[in-house]
Amino acid sequence: MSGVEVITFGCRLNTYESEVMRAEAEKAGLNNAVLVNTCAVTSEAVRQARQMIRRVRRDNPHARIVVTGCAAQTEKQTFADMPEVDMVLGNEEKLNSQSYRALPDFGVSSEEKLRVNDIMSIKATAPQMIRHIDGHVRAFIQVQNGCDHRCTFCIIPYGRGNSRSVPMGAVVEQARRLTESGYREIVLTGVDATSYGGDLPGHPTLGLLAKTLLRQVPEILRLRLSSIDSIEADNHLWDLIADEPRFMPHLHLSLQHGDDMILKRMKRRHSRAEAIAFVEQARRLRPEIAFGADMIAGFPTETEEMFKNSAALALDAGISFLHVFPYSPRPGTPAARMPQLDRALVKDRAARLRATGEALHKAHLDRMVGTEQIVIVENNGLAHTENFSLVAVPGLVPRDIQRIMITGHNGKHLDMRVMAASATERAA
Repeated sequence: MSGVEVITFGCRLNTYESEVMRAEAEKAGLNNAVLVNTCAVTSEAVRQARQMIRRVRRDNPHARIVVTGCAAQTEKQTFADMPEVDMVLGNEEKLNSQSYRALPDFGVSSEEKLRVNDIMSIKATAPQMIRHIDGHVRAFIQVQNGCDHRCTFCIIPYGRGNSRSVPMGAVVEQARRLTESGYREIVLTGVDATSYGGDLPGHPTLGLLAKTLLRQVPEILRLRLSSIDSIEADNHLWDLIADEPRFMPHLHLSLQHGDDMILKRMKRRHSRAEAIAFVEQARRLRPEIAFGADMIAGFPTETEEMFKNSAALALDAGISFLHVFPYSPRPGTPAARMPQLDRALVKDRAARLRATGEALHKAHLDRMVGTEQIVIVENNGLAHTENFSLVAVPGLVPRDIQRIMITGHNGKHLDMRVMAASATERAA
């Protein structure tokens, strides 16, 4: 192989940062290299990264392999001890071209491979300017990094550090660059995006940032948020939901559970009632809005009744896109020291919760049939509606805007037929 290949695991923030990594590595003159940007959210994510590294080495025996990302930050020695790995970079170091300028020699000790500093010492997030995100029609912009909260199950603050925000002006400039490159849909992303601005002068909020972007960059056709903590929603965000057609009617919520006792043991800041109140208010303001959510099954001490409360929350809140995680103990977190459930029981509850999610998703797709939608065609014969429902759009040209009629679905994606575009859509 030649050049720099990047393999990305995990969240949209990692996807964004992988483009920065690629640019910085190429700037440093790195060649014949594979950068593996890992995720640490579950032990399964770490296992998959290790498996991929071994596969990359088998397929590319002479390439240099650099491992970075959250798993490399939190389990640096694990990856440094792998003979397939040439260098381990921390989450801060991976964004700096200097880190790629002098790789260690083949066969050095694990200690010599390590370039991972204390992530908690990082006090600011520098804006990273990119014009292109490989393989994507929608563009991601990092607006925030790190997290000040310490949920008992979560290792991510130890991989990302404390919360820090990108200045609003830099976010606006990045959005301008991306729209100039042809991107019509922007997704604002961060580790705890709704904490945006707490460390900036004047304490601007995520909602205010989104309003400012839409006002100052009118070329943005669609604006999305990657994930939010509903308890931190501000009045600007409510205004966008109610009154801004370019703010997409889809929110992905960090719910995690639906039983109040487990939420307390997780050290979450919302209650079951507050989560339901949020979705009900959003639907009153924007009836077509759809919700995704992350939920964990099999958290330590979870009884069958607590589990059923959690599944019932997904039903009561009408979650259309449910992402289920079987609880995975992460070393160093308080939950890992709590009484654990049998792994077979954890997997069983995760499967049952996924079945609930699949039924909710099918009901959502049923409701979409017969509706008119406007989509931006993506690169793989697919597109997403404004409420993020997946549509098969065979034969349509990527990045084109199309008005479609939803004609049916196969349980996973919607089917459609193309309708005549309006003059406004043709001009866009």
